[in-house]
Amino acid sequence: MLFGATGDLATRKLYPAMLKLYEKGNIREHFAVIGTSRHKIDDEKYREIVEKSLAKESSNKKMVSEFASHFYFVTHDVTNVSHYANLKAKSEELDKKYSLGGNRVFYISMAPNFFGIVAKNLKTQHLLSDNGGFNRLVIEKPFGRDFDSAKQLNDELSAAFEENQIFRIDHYLGKEMIQNIEAIRFGNTIFEALWNNRYIDNIQVTLAENLGVEERAGYYDNSGALRDMVQNHIMQIVSLLAMEQPVAFKDTDIRQEKVKALRSLRVYNVAEASTNFVRGQYGGVGNSKEYRQEDGVPKDSNTETFVAGKLLFDNYRWSGTPFYIRTGKKLADKFTRVDVVFKKPLVDIFSFPQSGSTPLNANVLTIFIEPNQGFSLMVNAKNSEQGFHTEPVNLQFLEDSKRTKETPQPYERLIHDVLKGDGTNFASWPEVASAWKFVDQIRRVWDIQQPMFPNYIPGSMGPVSADELLARDHREWVYKLNK
Repeated sequence: MLFGATGDLATRKLYPAMLKLYEKGNIREHFAVIGTSRHKIDDEKYREIVEKSLAKESSNKKMVSEFASHFYFVTHDVTNVSHYANLKAKSEELDKKYSLGGNRVFYISMAPNFFGIVAKNLKTQHLLSDNGGFNRLVIEKPFGRDFDSAKQLNDELSAAFEENQIFRIDHYLGKEMIQNIEAIRFGNTIFEALWNNRYIDNIQVTLAENLGVEERAGYYDNSGALRDMVQNHIMQIVSLLAMEQPVAFKDTDIRQEKVKALRSLRVYNVAEASTNFVRGQYGGVGNSKEYRQEDGVPKDSNTETFVAGKLLFDNYRWSGTPFYIRTGKKLADKFTRVDVVFKKPLVDIFSFPQSGSTPLNANVLTIFIEPNQGFSLMVNAKNSEQGFHTEPVNLQFLEDSKRTKETPQPYERLIHDVLKGDGTNFASWPEVASAWKFVDQIRRVWDIQQPMFPNYIPGSMGPVSADELLARDHREWVYKLNK
């Protein structure tokens, strides 16, 4: 059952993802989709909308038509309790027609203020299966705008669904190379044995966008980069990098270790937050508007479009090893990457006054998440010149275009996981709560300080203060412009 079935997310992401599952046989005969919204359309018109959204996804019109035949529409106002009777009747009808066994997935592709209302009415109006089938609730971000609102929302959902029935989608967790973090860490002794503060100097996470706020200005100005990117995507990536090895590779064990890692994350006081986090807002250059000139943005807006920060974990594995993060809009390029910087040898035997040799470089493991998918390992090796001189060499693997094209997209992976009941790649409430408690403190400090905006130009990698953040620790970003 899909609430918000005629919306942008459904047509751009959900229907193409479901078609891929249909083409691969993950769903076939025993499935049906009830789409709902306030629009007054019938099944035929709804199927036209579905097929139109898939025009570029497949040239097999017969298969697309067969797929769309499983879709049904019910005009529905989620705030009107009486409307749920129609949904209940249609659910029971299709359960028999397609032999669904009472298995039901409720996907809320709507504004967050409707999450609790829908969950409550699903239970009170008896739409939850009670004949042995499963009930699963899928919701999109944002999950609250601070800890208090997130807790209130979670309490509303928990009144109708158990925690293991709630799937909070973060599409970053469906990306190929995000899921590869666990394989790289726990599948390779050469990395897992060194994955600690004794051998790793620092870890850097960069999520860069080269576009501005575009048509999202209204939403973005009430959110900002800290809430929009750090609280969810970045904190999830960091938890995968920082967690201990789980007892087994299953959702309950993985979530348990992610929560333990996030609970050891140091929540900063006012002075620490001011020192360890910086923010930015893009200015204008040429034909590119500054943020405060974007349509729908107040002329005096102090909403940040860039965040960089230093995270510290107070545990045995990571004590003293900083995690640096940054994300922003209108940066030099669009990419996501993780750079794991290893410590240099305690003694550099190749560098002494009379040798003329340059100091050894740090080994760096880079995980390319997007647009390229793969990883590289920078090692030191002898160059081919006369004498003995070292140079950095990259051992690199990047997926080719054919393999990238065949790789399941995030929503395809995540919808498949929902159908399997696998919560590995979804955020649990304890994870969300820990992330909000950390982010809220940064937000409180920023709310009482007046920023000097705008402070970076489009096409750069953010404000100078982001570089100074690392320079104070005698470090630098691995990815820099002109490098």
